[in-house]
Amino acid sequence: MILEDFIAITPTGLYCVYGDFYLDPQQPVKEAVVSHAHGDHAIGGSQNVYCTAATATFMKHRYRKFAAVDFYTKSYHEPFKIKEVTITFYSAGHILGSAQILMEYKGVKYLYTGDYKIEPDNTCEPFEFVEADVLITESTFANPETKHPSPIAEIQKLNETNTNIMLGAYALGKSQRIIQLLNEHCPTKNIMVHHSIMPFVKIYEDYGMKVGNYKMYDRKVMKNNQENQVYIVPPMVFHSYHKAINVVRAFASGWKNLQQQNGISLYISDHADWDAILETIEKVKPKQVWTLHGDGKQLKDHFKNKLEVKILNSKND
Repeated sequence: MILEDFIAITPTGLYCVYGDFYLDPQQPVKEAVVSHAHGDHAIGGSQNVYCTAATATFMKHRYRKFAAVDFYTKSYHEPFKIKEVTITFYSAGHILGSAQILMEYKGVKYLYTGDYKIEPDNTCEPFEFVEADVLITESTFANPETKHPSPIAEIQKLNETNTNIMLGAYALGKSQRIIQLLNEHCPTKNIMVHHSIMPFVKIYEDYGMKVGNYKMYDRKVMKNNQENQVYIVPPMVFHSYHKAINVVRAFASGWKNLQQQNGISLYISDHADWDAILETIEKVKPKQVWTLHGDGKQLKDHFKNKLEVKILNSKND
């Protein structure tokens, strides 16, 4: 029997009362099960953190000694228990080390996706479809009008200009994917990387992910070469250099508002779009779908009278 209160939203985050642990808590807690290392899912300061090895490495880089008191790193497909709940990680395809969290309790399987994407990405482990009774899915882009274009077609747009490009991308996950895509599909471009992104690239390489060629940003190189330089910077740097001259601006994201006022739009998202969410529901074969992170109303309408869709969060979550 599906327990409607198996996961509850609290001010601290998603709480599983039956295992007395939190999923991706927003404040330090005693027991934290962390899906991936992005800052809105992985905060420092919890006592016991259960996650993949790559997630622990990223958290230790970001939070240093405040990352956690103890890390318990688990491989994909390696079951472990917290109280009476059996937990197994499966790849989420979002960034390196990202995990879906399968929780089994009294014969019922609850699958928390965390953030995920199902399309191929050479810089992280591929998404795995896992059958479950309840699918707890992110719904960041759960809108029938949202269809992410091919990332290859998007990155190839950069070949249409010889002008130097300032490319905004999140330091963890997106930047490494962009470096790899540029190497594969934009061979004439010289890739330079902002110093704050470099440690994350190195961790990717330490875990055996080959992103290709890149160099640390050198102002002189950019100044002396007016063509074919791509400078990858984190969002804060991108937004603070809004008057940068002699560069075309682009920001790699699925969000429309981040494409405005840029020279080139670059719709490359690390989240599931509408079709991907529908495909995931079809393959997970859940009896119920619970939605998080975003607006689940359109999914609820789509499955009306066919499948129970429960919106765990309000629109303003």
